[in-house]
Amino acid sequence: MKILKFDSLPSTHTYLIEAIKKDTLEAPVLVLAKRQTQGIGSRANSWEEVEEGLYFSCALFLESLPKDLPLESISLYFGYLFKESLDELGSKLWLKWPNDLYIEDKKIGGILCSKMGGVIIVGIGLNLKVTQSSFGMLDIKATQEEILEKFIKKVKKTLSWKQIFSKYKLEFSKSLNFGFHIDNKRLSLENAILCEDGSILSNGKRYYSLR
Repeated sequence: MKILKFDSLPSTHTYLIEAIKKDTLEAPVLVLAKRQTQGIGSRANSWEEVEEGLYFSCALFLESLPKDLPLESISLYFGYLFKESLDELGSKLWLKWPNDLYIEDKKIGGILCSKMGGVIIVGIGLNLKVTQSSFGMLDIKATQEEILEKFIKKVKKTLSWKQIFSKYKLEFSKSLNFGFHIDNKRLSLENAILCEDGSILSNGKRYYSLR
């Protein structure tokens, strides 16, 4: 996989999407930035307290993904691969439904996925060092290179959705004390039921991680 490194980008996700549209880059490729100035997915939250982070987005051909992977649950699939990568480095990070990375009860990152024709864009942001305790950060010392190497190896293994889901559902109960946002509203996960395709049933409605 080709890797492009930048000191700063408004958003690795936006940069990669635009490059794919203009045919200046093609999958498989990964874009890494030491800093993001306009990261997507924070719902206008301020991240000035994040002193050091890991920000990257990768483009993969849809045909290279597991055949049993529900497209609506791509963020769960890659989020869990990333979680396992950090497990191997000694982290206690866990994946909250649908796409948040947590250490104990604090969010330290997230996953954002987009589909463009036959290409999937997977974006991940992770707090490595913060200046205030109100923000969570990674609980181990690991370089960006170490983390990416582990993650890319996981991606190349092309583990099936069934393999990943069987492990994720054992940890899903951790999410029940939290909530999730949809249509600018926060909904509780307290009574949510996890379905085999990675969606949840909550108060009679079905929700998916990719909208």
